[in-house]
Amino acid sequence: MYPEKTCSTCGRRITWRKKWADCWDQILYCSDACRRKKPGTAGQQIEAVILRLLSERKAGATICPSEAARELWPETWRERMEETRQAARRLVARHLIEITQSGWVVDPSLAKGPIRLRRRI
Repeated sequence: MYPEKTCSTCGRRITWRKKWADCWDQILYCSDACRRKKPGTAGQQIEAVILRLLSERKAGATICPSEAARELWPETWRERMEETRQAARRLVARHLIEITQSGWVVDPSLAKGPIRLRRRI
Protein backbone atom coordinates (compact mmCIF):
# COMPACT_ATOMS: atom_id res chain seq x y z
CA MET A 1 0.00 0.00 0.00
CA TYR A 2 0.99 3.62 -0.28
CA PRO A 3 2.65 5.47 2.62
CA GLU A 4 0.53 7.78 4.74
CA LYS A 5 0.76 11.49 3.97
CA THR A 6 -0.40 14.64 5.67
CA CYS A 7 -1.67 17.77 3.97
CA SER A 8 0.89 20.58 3.80
CA THR A 9 -1.79 23.14 4.67
CA CYS A 10 -4.18 21.68 7.21
CA GLY A 11 -2.06 18.83 8.59
CA ARG A 12 -4.83 16.25 8.19
CA ARG A 13 -4.19 12.78 6.83
CA ILE A 14 -4.47 12.45 3.04
CA THR A 15 -6.42 9.40 1.96
CA TRP A 16 -4.96 7.59 -1.03
CA ARG A 17 -7.14 7.52 -4.15
CA LYS A 18 -6.81 5.23 -7.11
CA LYS A 19 -6.63 8.17 -9.52
CA TRP A 20 -3.43 9.28 -7.73
CA ALA A 21 -1.61 5.98 -8.29
CA ASP A 22 0.71 7.46 -10.92
CA CYS A 23 1.38 10.76 -9.14
CA TRP A 24 1.21 9.89 -5.40
CA ASP A 25 4.69 11.34 -4.80
CA GLN A 26 3.51 14.74 -6.06
CA ILE A 27 0.36 14.97 -3.90
CA LEU A 28 0.85 17.62 -1.19
CA TYR A 29 -2.68 18.83 -0.38
CA CYS A 30 -5.88 17.06 0.65
CA SER A 31 -8.17 19.34 -1.36
CA ASP A 32 -8.32 22.24 -3.78
CA ALA A 33 -9.18 24.53 -0.87
CA CYS A 34 -5.94 23.61 0.92
CA ARG A 35 -3.98 24.04 -2.31
CA ARG A 36 -5.34 27.58 -2.64
CA LYS A 37 -4.74 28.49 1.02
CA LYS A 38 -1.14 27.46 1.57
CA PRO A 39 0.37 28.40 4.94
CA GLY A 40 2.41 31.56 4.66
CA THR A 41 4.38 33.60 7.14
CA ALA A 42 1.43 33.66 9.57
CA GLY A 43 1.48 29.85 9.67
CA GLN A 44 5.20 29.86 10.37
CA GLN A 45 4.70 32.46 13.12
CA ILE A 46 2.03 30.32 14.80
CA GLU A 47 4.27 27.25 14.67
CA ALA A 48 7.17 29.23 16.17
CA VAL A 49 4.99 30.61 18.99
CA ILE A 50 3.62 27.14 19.81
CA LEU A 51 7.14 25.69 19.99
CA ARG A 52 8.40 28.62 22.08
CA LEU A 53 5.51 28.39 24.55
CA LEU A 54 6.08 24.66 24.94
CA SER A 55 9.83 25.13 25.42
CA GLU A 56 9.10 27.52 28.29
CA ARG A 57 7.06 24.84 30.10
CA LYS A 58 8.35 21.84 31.97
CA ALA A 59 8.42 18.47 30.21
CA GLY A 60 4.96 16.97 29.86
CA ALA A 61 3.17 20.29 30.40
CA THR A 62 0.55 21.33 27.88
CA ILE A 63 -0.73 24.54 26.35
CA CYS A 64 -4.04 25.45 24.79
CA PRO A 65 -3.77 26.45 21.12
CA SER A 66 -5.59 29.66 22.03
CA GLU A 67 -2.53 30.80 24.02
CA ALA A 68 -0.54 31.01 20.77
CA ALA A 69 -3.40 32.69 18.92
CA ARG A 70 -3.89 35.23 21.72
CA GLU A 71 -0.22 36.14 21.68
CA LEU A 72 -0.21 36.86 17.95
CA TRP A 73 -3.70 38.33 17.56
CA PRO A 74 -4.98 39.63 20.93
CA GLU A 75 -8.13 41.17 19.47
CA THR A 76 -9.10 38.61 16.83
CA TRP A 77 -7.69 35.35 18.20
CA ARG A 78 -11.02 33.50 18.00
CA GLU A 79 -11.19 33.97 14.23
CA ARG A 80 -7.66 32.54 13.91
CA MET A 81 -8.22 29.35 15.93
CA GLU A 82 -8.62 27.02 12.94
CA GLU A 83 -5.39 28.40 11.49
CA THR A 84 -3.74 27.72 14.85
CA ARG A 85 -5.09 24.16 14.97
CA GLN A 86 -3.77 23.62 11.44
CA ALA A 87 -0.32 24.78 12.54
CA ALA A 88 -0.48 22.35 15.47
CA ARG A 89 -1.40 19.48 13.13
CA ARG A 90 1.55 20.35 10.88
CA LEU A 91 3.86 20.22 13.91
CA VAL A 92 2.42 16.80 14.81
CA ALA A 93 3.15 15.61 11.25
CA ARG A 94 6.78 16.70 11.74
CA HIS A 95 6.88 14.74 15.03
CA LEU A 96 7.58 17.84 17.15
CA ILE A 97 4.45 17.91 19.34
CA GLU A 98 1.43 15.81 20.32
CA ILE A 99 -2.23 16.73 20.48
CA THR A 100 -4.05 15.49 23.57
CA GLN A 101 -7.60 15.34 24.87
CA SER A 102 -8.26 14.38 28.50
CA GLY A 103 -4.56 13.57 28.83
CA TRP A 104 -4.56 11.01 25.99
CA VAL A 105 -2.73 11.47 22.69
CA VAL A 106 -5.26 11.66 19.87
CA ASP A 107 -5.13 11.47 16.10
CA PRO A 108 -4.99 15.10 14.90
CA SER A 109 -7.12 14.29 11.86
CA LEU A 110 -9.95 13.04 14.04
CA ALA A 111 -9.77 15.32 17.09
CA LYS A 112 -12.97 17.26 17.72
CA GLY A 113 -13.54 19.76 20.49
CA PRO A 114 -11.00 21.17 22.95
CA ILE A 115 -7.41 20.03 22.51
CA ARG A 116 -4.13 20.59 24.31
CA LEU A 117 -0.62 20.63 22.88
CA ARG A 118 2.54 19.21 24.41
CA ARG A 119 6.07 18.49 23.39
CA ARG A 120 6.59 15.02 22.08
CA ILE A 121 7.68 12.66 24.83
